Amino acid sequence: AESLTWKNVIAPVLQRLENGSEDSVDRLCDLCADLHHTLADADMLGRRCNERSKILRTLFRLVDHNSSQLNLHIAELCLAMSVSGNNQLNICKLIFQSSRSEANDIFFQKNSLIELLLGVLNTEEVCVSGEALLYCVGTLKFLSGNPKILKLLLDKNCIGVAQRLIQKLCAVEDASIKMAAHILVQLTATLRNLADHPESRRLFVSFSIPPALCQVLHHYCEDEDICTNISRVFSKVSSYCECCLALARIPHCYQLFLDLLSKHHQKQDLVVRFLFTLGNLTAKGDEPRLQLFQCTGCMDTLLQLYSSYQRKDEPQQEGRPSSRKPPAPPINAQETDDVLVKLVRVLANMCIHPAVGPCLASNTICIQLLMETLELRSVHESEELLVNVAAAINNLSFYQENSQIRHNRLAIAKLMMKLLLSSSMDAMLEATRVYGNLSLHQDVRDFIIQNRVHTFAVTLLDSKRAEMCFSACGVLTNLALDPPKRVSLTLEGIISVIDFWLICSSFWETGCC
Repeated sequence: AESLTWKNVIAPVLQRLENGSEDSVDRLCDLCADLHHTLADADMLGRRCNERSKILRTLFRLVDHNSSQLNLHIAELCLAMSVSGNNQLNICKLIFQSSRSEANDIFFQKNSLIELLLGVLNTEEVCVSGEALLYCVGTLKFLSGNPKILKLLLDKNCIGVAQRLIQKLCAVEDASIKMAAHILVQLTATLRNLADHPESRRLFVSFSIPPALCQVLHHYCEDEDICTNISRVFSKVSSYCECCLALARIPHCYQLFLDLLSKHHQKQDLVVRFLFTLGNLTAKGDEPRLQLFQCTGCMDTLLQLYSSYQRKDEPQQEGRPSSRKPPAPPINAQETDDVLVKLVRVLANMCIHPAVGPCLASNTICIQLLMETLELRSVHESEELLVNVAAAINNLSFYQENSQIRHNRLAIAKLMMKLLLSSSMDAMLEATRVYGNLSLHQDVRDFIIQNRVHTFAVTLLDSKRAEMCFSACGVLTNLALDPPKRVSLTLEGIISVIDFWLICSSFWETGCC
């Protein structure tokens, strides 16, 4: 049967391909497709065809036509015939070159190439076919930038294949470790793209991708590209509850992230994403907050990062020349703010834990850095950062024993003025919350009256945001508890406003309105 198929069908097609220099590319593509279908129907794909070498020689000659469409037809058929060694490498390289152009994406959606590439990744070993694997994964990285192909990759079990490949790459011998690292750069970039698709998240969990990537981080902690790609993956998937919980269950992940933050502290794009991931983890509950805090060197690492990204080298004020040499060109101001926004969020989340909060509140360096940020930044340029700093100070102000917040309460009250006087409602809210806690102290109440902060609090009672009204009322209520100030507030008509607002709020809480 094979000889008849060869004589009557395959040989004539090969003849036309060999003599096809004058044919159009479309015609040659059709002939390749016909040949592929014929071999498949006759069960002659793989290594099952006696004349396999002749078919491959004919196909390789067609590469000279320099057509991506034709080359992908050739590559599909060659992989389907289980080429190996240098032939496999050359085919994988050919596919990779075509995948670099988005114009060729359409061709990958109309054939079995993706499935065949995943098959290569499943079956080949790094020590034998490392370079071919590199080109395969590089192709998937380029293709995964296309949303339509992204869905196709998920349907073809790309995440499952990636998980098995990661296990192989983490177990290579020393002789193959450099090649394994190159492959992992491309593979983690592919997973970074896959993480964008909503359907990928449950697959990341079911195929245990988070622990697999933590294993990669452990083995390849010195490789900035690999670590950065994985930080991008975690920052994306940790925003979703199921993935965040899976990540939180990984033993020692907090220590691992802290070690990487310390090791690669100057790589801003890595730092900001691992901090964002830690912020997501510590937002979920008390256990992650305590686990992170109990890690070796946790506060040292976070505060060293804070100090290095604080951006203290602001332009000198006129009339105050500096004797120092000009500082090295700083990281972009927005990039430093991005780091601090995420870092302060981690601190604010951690201190919610009753065992962690007192330690942070009594940490002189931590409180000094937060206050320093309030001094150095403006609400106009760094609104989100200052709002986060105020939120952290508010959380920390609940802890009184040995509290640096309490010790610096007047200085903090003064710094909060810039937030209260800004046009940002979020900044006003956080500042008002801080005043609500600090106004338990006599000297802060004096400051509030002297600087007319209470008049701002009164205007905030008209806010449509209930949380703003409650915070403002808290400040005014604390002032009213002080007899001399109660007289002053009565004369200004504020006491009646407070009483009226408290009556209304009690009705709201009991559902009587």
